[in-house]
Amino acid sequence: MATLIAYLAAGVTASAVALFVFLLFPKRAVATETDEVVEVHPTVGVVQQSTLGRNLVAAAPSGYVGWLDRQIVFAGRPAGWTINGIVTWKLVLVVVGALMGLLFVVVGGPHPLKVLVAIAATVLLFFLPDVLINSRAHERQQAIRRALPDTLDQMTIAVEAGLGFDSAMAKAARGGTGPLAEELIRVLQDMSIGRTRRAAFMELERRTDIEDLNRFARAVIQADSYGVAMGDMLRVQSGEMRLKRRQRAEEQAMKMTVKILFPLIFCLLPVLFIVIMTPAVVQIVATFTELGS
Repeated sequence: MATLIAYLAAGVTASAVALFVFLLFPKRAVATETDEVVEVHPTVGVVQQSTLGRNLVAAAPSGYVGWLDRQIVFAGRPAGWTINGIVTWKLVLVVVGALMGLLFVVVGGPHPLKVLVAIAATVLLFFLPDVLINSRAHERQQAIRRALPDTLDQMTIAVEAGLGFDSAMAKAARGGTGPLAEELIRVLQDMSIGRTRRAAFMELERRTDIEDLNRFARAVIQADSYGVAMGDMLRVQSGEMRLKRRQRAEEQAMKMTVKILFPLIFCLLPVLFIVIMTPAVVQIVATFTELGS
């Protein structure tokens, strides 16, 4: 049995090495040696990409690469988080996890449980960069969702006070903090370099995954196309956002009773029964022991 497990660990290591070689030298031609492959980051500028990263991205499924690109966009394109970098780190973590898992299995003698733990740890390390970028994107989108009603209220007040729509948006963006203010400033920058309001808000809709913000962007585009007063549109949108925020709070409050049920049953009630029943059980055992003696 031990010999079989050792052969299995060696086979896993050989497969990992073969996968590394396949990803390092894919059959698909991704670029010639004379091509200069760079990535333009919105904050740090041009980022030179390595040959290994380009080959890994070329070997990865196109659907996964597209999903990864969307998650990076939703996360606000943080510095250092590129598609090539994430895929390269996935390979590095898999190789490190496989080597550490092999060492863990070999030291002290192989065991089926140790092999299972090593494989599970390697799989978790492989998906760790995906989990991190997805978590970062989710947190940023939720921050945008929470800040949207208050920002729309500020824009509505500014427009009703006599400011234009662009000036009201600039005031709300520069007076606020967080990812929503950054996105609004990005919209203003797009319009300042010559983009139309429609194109700037369509780009905002592409960069976010919040249905409320996308609905607001579509409302701005329609109001700009049909000549609807921006003040009326903002008033309607801000009222809807406040209503949705209240409904989400009520929904979370109703879910709380269901979420607390399982910790109550599996964590609190067993401890409570132990505290209450232990003295009685001890007394019963002592009584029967005295009667038996």
